[in-house]
Amino acid sequence: MRGSSAALSRLPFVLCLLPLLVAARGEAQPSATINRYCVTCHNQRLKTAKLELDTLDLAHPEKDALVWERAVRKLRGGMMPPPGAARPAVADAQALAAYLETALDTAAAANPNPGAVRIHRLNRAEYSNAMRDLFALDVDMSTLLPNDDISEGFDNIASALKVSPSFLDQYIMAARAMAKRAVAAPVPDGQTKMTLRGLDAGVSLPPGARGGVTARFLARFEGDYEIRTTGKPALFAVDGRMVDTGGRTHLTAGDHTVIMATVGRSLVESEGALYGFVPGAAGTGYASTGTLSPGTTAVTGRGALAPPTVTIDGPFDPKGAPVDTPNRRKVFVCRPATAAEESACASRIVASLARRAFRRPVTETDLAPLMQFYVDGRKTGTFETGIESALTAMLSSAKFLYRAEPPPANAQAGAIYKLSDLELASRLSFFLWSSIPDEELLTLAGKQQLSAPKTFEAQVRRMLADPRSKTLTTNFAFEWLRVRDTAAFDPDPYTYPAFDAPLRAAIRREMELFVDSVFKEDRNVVDLLSANYTFLNERLAQHYAVPNVRGDEFRRVTLTDPNRFGLLGKASILMVTAYPNRTSPVLRGAYVLENLLGTPPAPPPPNVEAFKENKEGEQFKTIRQIMEAHRTSPSCNACHGVMDPLGLSLENFDTIGTYRDTDRFTRTKIDASGKLVDGTAVNGPADLRTALLAHPEQFVQTLTEKLMTYALGRSVEYFDMPSIRAIVRESKATDYKFSSIVLGIVNAPAFRSSMVEQAGSN
Repeated sequence: MRGSSAALSRLPFVLCLLPLLVAARGEAQPSATINRYCVTCHNQRLKTAKLELDTLDLAHPEKDALVWERAVRKLRGGMMPPPGAARPAVADAQALAAYLETALDTAAAANPNPGAVRIHRLNRAEYSNAMRDLFALDVDMSTLLPNDDISEGFDNIASALKVSPSFLDQYIMAARAMAKRAVAAPVPDGQTKMTLRGLDAGVSLPPGARGGVTARFLARFEGDYEIRTTGKPALFAVDGRMVDTGGRTHLTAGDHTVIMATVGRSLVESEGALYGFVPGAAGTGYASTGTLSPGTTAVTGRGALAPPTVTIDGPFDPKGAPVDTPNRRKVFVCRPATAAEESACASRIVASLARRAFRRPVTETDLAPLMQFYVDGRKTGTFETGIESALTAMLSSAKFLYRAEPPPANAQAGAIYKLSDLELASRLSFFLWSSIPDEELLTLAGKQQLSAPKTFEAQVRRMLADPRSKTLTTNFAFEWLRVRDTAAFDPDPYTYPAFDAPLRAAIRREMELFVDSVFKEDRNVVDLLSANYTFLNERLAQHYAVPNVRGDEFRRVTLTDPNRFGLLGKASILMVTAYPNRTSPVLRGAYVLENLLGTPPAPPPPNVEAFKENKEGEQFKTIRQIMEAHRTSPSCNACHGVMDPLGLSLENFDTIGTYRDTDRFTRTKIDASGKLVDGTAVNGPADLRTALLAHPEQFVQTLTEKLMTYALGRSVEYFDMPSIRAIVRESKATDYKFSSIVLGIVNAPAFRSSMVEQAGSN
């Protein structure tokens, strides 16, 4: 934190003056608010929630920072005092929170605590991206590596990335498979046959197309290739040139772009709806396999059509030298002309790749065991066999699989030390790219130039502009917002017969494009809540009742219905906060509190009574009616009184995010009205969004807190909160731009430095 010594000298003055300023504004002093509304329950006699506020020194909150940070979170979220209890005026509660924050922030500036991150294993996504950047291999690592454990909502938390003997076996098997693929060469001059399907995200269909295939194809030789397609394409082009299918086409050696577009029928009404009373009928056929790329459309229901494909066969008359594959170009940076040159070339190859894999310059100590594996492999095979053996050892090494930031020699427990430029390069690349540093980052770090302020900011901005930063959407945001959960969510087929695999893919793709637009365009992050646009194809537009959208291609669409604005109008959010056969205001209310406001509710008490579902033969009740009976108990109402109005305001959206006016159980008009804990009346999604936007800094702080958790790979602790609040305050000057929050995080003490852990600490 800046100006720590000056802040320390001002601390007693600030703490004494602030209550007077509060009183001057006509607001209750902190001590009066605490004594009247908090100590009545949280005292030495009652010890409610094991909290005794009457024993704490309110003049010096920093002495009990953990307790007071928790109190601030409850106050900001309106969680305390609980609904039904006497509550202070909103201004008084916010003044108390502000007093506590100011005191805690000022004290933290004088004594920063960056925390520490344990040794950090690469998770599955990071491993996959490293294979892409090391060897140009696009691999689905889910077939080779187990799922990573989730902690704090993320799968990159160091303390959760544990290792077992069987886990290590799988990583060694993966290393062998990746090394083999990295050096593998296709059949040198034989005929090859490849079938292409789905849509490549980087190759667009032409306007008006409703489906087809887009792909990239590597022709290793120049020659004639036979190209065939299924169906009757309206357009077929290679490298933008129209070609006939079913005959032979001459291709040069190298990469080519293939586009096959179909027109097909309109998807204004899915055939899945026609089979609504056949369990599993919607989404049968190829659409139910889940193997299509986002945006690929399939006819649903009985008699589903096969997916369109393009088959390329050849060459029939190869000419010239073959073009090497991208993976071999990455590996073989030299070629030995004679046996005498093999060892030197192998050393160059291994050193070049190990530098990238180990994320630092390599030493003879690093190279010696890898070269021994090369020698052993060469003895039993070819030069390439030896390289494959060395790469297997490299990918099995702890130097590749783990990130460590050891303290300086003889550093004492509790000491704070700065990270080296190389360690900083790894932190940056795994934060912004979920992958290893690139050549530019490593070179700057190796010269100890990365940490220079102007260079550092320039590198962060370069990395944010790089396509690899898409992982901030597909990894960070998808885990924070739980979009990944849509893959496993299966709505009841009787209740939602029209739900199918193309709709599921479209719902996910919408969120990917929407969140990425805010991040990539460096917009105000509050736009995530308020934006009046989204990205739709015909299938999803039909689902949202948005007219005049045709075809499989996603395009940016301005919304006219305010209920659809921002995150709260997106089907992915509404799906993961519902049950397969009905909505859940409790899940939705809890989601808003935890993921958007950063004030998660307490877990339900033990032996809580189950929700009373509607049953055949009984008078059906609305979800609201059942919940009102459920929260009559004061112990239940403490949380439900906060959550339920939030969730009920979204009740017009059903389980799969379709907007409705009528309750399906009772056939009565849906009542989405309610009153939030601060007294704000809401009646529907638009009102809830307006209420959230009244305090944008709370959403920005939640995003910042989640993003810092992801960036550090550890839980955010109470001592991190002053730094997070500082980032939010400073980013306000740039209108809460996404880049300003990222820069605030990477310049925070917790990102740039670490603390030597106490012996035996967890």
